[in-house]
Amino acid sequence: MTIPYRTRQAMRRFGVFLLVVIFFAVLCLGFWLVWLNRFIVYTRDGIRIDFSLSETLADGTLAVAPETQETIDINYDDPYTQISNELYQLGGYYVETDALQKSVADVKAQIEALPKSTPIMIDVKNRYGSFYYSSRVGTSYTTTLDVQAMDELIAYLAQSSHYIIARVPALRDYTYGLHHVPDGLPTAGGYLWMDSSGYYWLNPMSSGTLSYLMQIANELKSLGFDEVVFDDFCFPETDKIVYTQDKEQALATAANTLVSSCASDIFAVSFVGNSDFSLPEGRTRLYAENIDASDLDAFVQKTGLAESEIRVVFLTQVHDTRYDKYGVLRPLSAAH
Repeated sequence: MTIPYRTRQAMRRFGVFLLVVIFFAVLCLGFWLVWLNRFIVYTRDGIRIDFSLSETLADGTLAVAPETQETIDINYDDPYTQISNELYQLGGYYVETDALQKSVADVKAQIEALPKSTPIMIDVKNRYGSFYYSSRVGTSYTTTLDVQAMDELIAYLAQSSHYIIARVPALRDYTYGLHHVPDGLPTAGGYLWMDSSGYYWLNPMSSGTLSYLMQIANELKSLGFDEVVFDDFCFPETDKIVYTQDKEQALATAANTLVSSCASDIFAVSFVGNSDFSLPEGRTRLYAENIDASDLDAFVQKTGLAESEIRVVFLTQVHDTRYDKYGVLRPLSAAH
């Protein structure tokens, strides 16, 4: 059946008219609802419309904010929250390379059994120059140590409440010395000096050496460590190297450069040294090894450091309580 042309035209006009009517009807309904919303009262029993509100609205009375209620301070104690960024006395454990090579998983299990805020120092690099984690600074150790497991351990520690410390051999590094001869310590014949263990030693005043150590410190900071401890931060005991500068002054200057460049309110840069070591000002500690318990007070007195119970840390396997007067770290195995 074919609809005549005029009929189709009429239907089209009617459709347009109907759409216009519907549009204006919806528009009017919207305006009406907006206007009506002023008279809607919400109660516990439901919703009602009260047109008597129009008199109040006509008066132009402004809404008044409710009176401020008395506030109550809520205080709670969290023993693992560090309120201050100041250094504090350490009492914890250290993890050496041998334990990591044996089983990183076992090390993690032992750490998980410790109180949450226990300080943990862990070796992250060896004297050969290999890093135990996935480092952008140098090559990673891949023969007898599980680098992926080490990465996972560091990630776990960074997310925990433990105060975590990375120990790094600083001036004894075979790989860096081999590839950066000008940064090493030369012999009289111009060759790079090597110790009896087969390691090269680096010049602490070399800009290349300092840049290398700064990169390591900053990378460890980015991984979540709270502190880096530079071990082997000294000159080797030999008369075969040629070094015309004052060695003690060179070490002091290099240490000050590292602390001023890398330390911050949340990151410490520390050193393993003897009682004569010139520890810089700032967020830093002096770590000491192989000090007999009977010599502790004399050692600390010779350092001349204020707040020595905080700034001096002894590494020992001995359970003598005299060490506990100062900062002290013992092997992780001693915790069990």
